[in-house]
Amino acid sequence: MSKLRILYVASEINPFLQTSEVADFVRKLPQAMQEKGMEIRILVPRFGIINERKNRLHEVVRLSGINIAVGDEEKPLIIKVASIPNAKLQVYFIDNEDYFHRKSVFHDKENKFYEDNDERAIFFCKGVIETVRKLGWAPDVVHCNDWITSFIPLYLKTTYKNDPLFKNTKTVFTIYNNAFTHKFKGDIMDKVKMMDIEDNMLGNLKSADFEGFIKLGIEFSDAVLAEGETKKLEGLFKKIKEKKVETIKEENYTESYYNFYNELVG
Repeated sequence: MSKLRILYVASEINPFLQTSEVADFVRKLPQAMQEKGMEIRILVPRFGIINERKNRLHEVVRLSGINIAVGDEEKPLIIKVASIPNAKLQVYFIDNEDYFHRKSVFHDKENKFYEDNDERAIFFCKGVIETVRKLGWAPDVVHCNDWITSFIPLYLKTTYKNDPLFKNTKTVFTIYNNAFTHKFKGDIMDKVKMMDIEDNMLGNLKSADFEGFIKLGIEFSDAVLAEGETKKLEGLFKKIKEKKVETIKEENYTESYYNFYNELVG
């Protein structure tokens, strides 16, 4: 089998940041796939609680300098990179002063969910795609993890569908039990929009909540997986008719994922 190129996108990765099981999953699986001969890239946000000096992050000037539109505003995209100790893996960090320099992840000091987490997700998803374009690296699979990555499958199936880099790209969306109760403002659909995205494509986002993000991610991805303790989300899974939410067996974890990616790409 040819050497697959897999892009992992997530909210966090060990050892740089861990607030949920996503960080462990995105730490172990890419290394396991790399050891089986696959080519790997990893992209996460550069949240303010990540210590740049301790983790030796440095800016990649050739990748930085793009402006990303979120609604009517454009904000500069900064790309940083660091290596995972004791592994031959590099992690690219999406950064922007307005969105990612707070000393917390999704909640403020009073544990209130940030009102602009929707904008942060949009900026992150667009930033990921633009960074991959600047790298000139065509992924066979984009593996999106958790709600913050929900818009990537949509953008790849619409705005970027004719981009040669993503012509044959398959998307995987993995759901975790990282639900939030916050409801975003009504202009979220306008902020998400890009070229070739019609109103009727964003129907699932009308609820402007966690469920809306997840349903949108599911709708536009090629395969849907659930990881970790997702019992609380079973009600949500039952509402989803168009795609089966699968889980990968724990016992032959590495082999199962290896086969899953190869079958998906065909």
